[in-house]
Amino acid sequence: MSEISELMWVEKYRPQKLQDVVNQRAIVERLSSIVKSPASMPHLLFAGPPGTGKTTCALALARTILGEPWRDYTLELNASDERGINTVRERVKTFARYATQRGINIPFRVIILDEADEMTNDAQTALRRIMEETSRFTRFVLICNYSSGIIEPIQSRCAVFRFSRLEEKDVVSYMTSICKKEKVRHTEEALSKIYELTGGDMRHAINLLQTSAFIGDVSIENVEKTAGISSRSKVSEIIDLSLKANFKEARNKLVVLTEVYGLSERDFLKYATEEIFKLGLPNAEHAAEALAKYDYRLIVGAHPEVQLAALLAELGRIGKDAGYRGSK
Repeated sequence: MSEISELMWVEKYRPQKLQDVVNQRAIVERLSSIVKSPASMPHLLFAGPPGTGKTTCALALARTILGEPWRDYTLELNASDERGINTVRERVKTFARYATQRGINIPFRVIILDEADEMTNDAQTALRRIMEETSRFTRFVLICNYSSGIIEPIQSRCAVFRFSRLEEKDVVSYMTSICKKEKVRHTEEALSKIYELTGGDMRHAINLLQTSAFIGDVSIENVEKTAGISSRSKVSEIIDLSLKANFKEARNKLVVLTEVYGLSERDFLKYATEEIFKLGLPNAEHAAEALAKYDYRLIVGAHPEVQLAALLAELGRIGKDAGYRGSK
């Protein structure tokens, strides 16, 4: 394990075997049956919320099927960082082309494409052809948050696995085991607070746990201090300003959040949806329509900064109609 993996708890405590994956029992059972007969394994599509075990399952599957030299026969790419058609044609195709060069006990090479729903349509079309041409000696595992972002010709070539958001008891139990191994003092209430702030995202929960432990005991006070600089709390502030029609300040804070803190536009919309429905607006259906509209525009490639600014302006009108005076 690398030094970075040792430092980052999210990697240090990533399950290595399918049986160790938190929750997702039905999916683990299906994948375990595939492992028993790897030659018949189809291409796979893992869809579901962030931090629910999709990448962990893909890596554990490759490790189980390919054995000790699994890293030599596995290509892992983050499609949101390398999502152009050139990446698909060059890196993926080059790796797949040499798939015939493998050990005696290696049934095929594995290509894991994380955040595949962020790939352009042209890149996905190129990927479909590569999947067809190399299916004899390569298996693809596509990972996405939204299966709707994957073109139908690819979906039809994959076995689809839908991951569900993790329950509080599972996340708290896993964090408790980490605290014991790291000899970190903690309270049950603080771990529950971490779950509340991260919404079932195990990766985010472990990162928040580690950050809280860095400044002392994992207490509600330290968790709230750490979360005070988190993206979710900043989204709440932006939504509050927008509904009060304070467009200029809301937009400035949005730019800082996306450009400085690196929050993606899709994550902003996800957190914004959660925050708006917590407020119980009398015209919440109008807010839902607006969020869906701008989410669709981002999916089809509209300019993110322009679209999110327009959303903030529309939320101002929605807040005015609702007589919004501020969150309680």
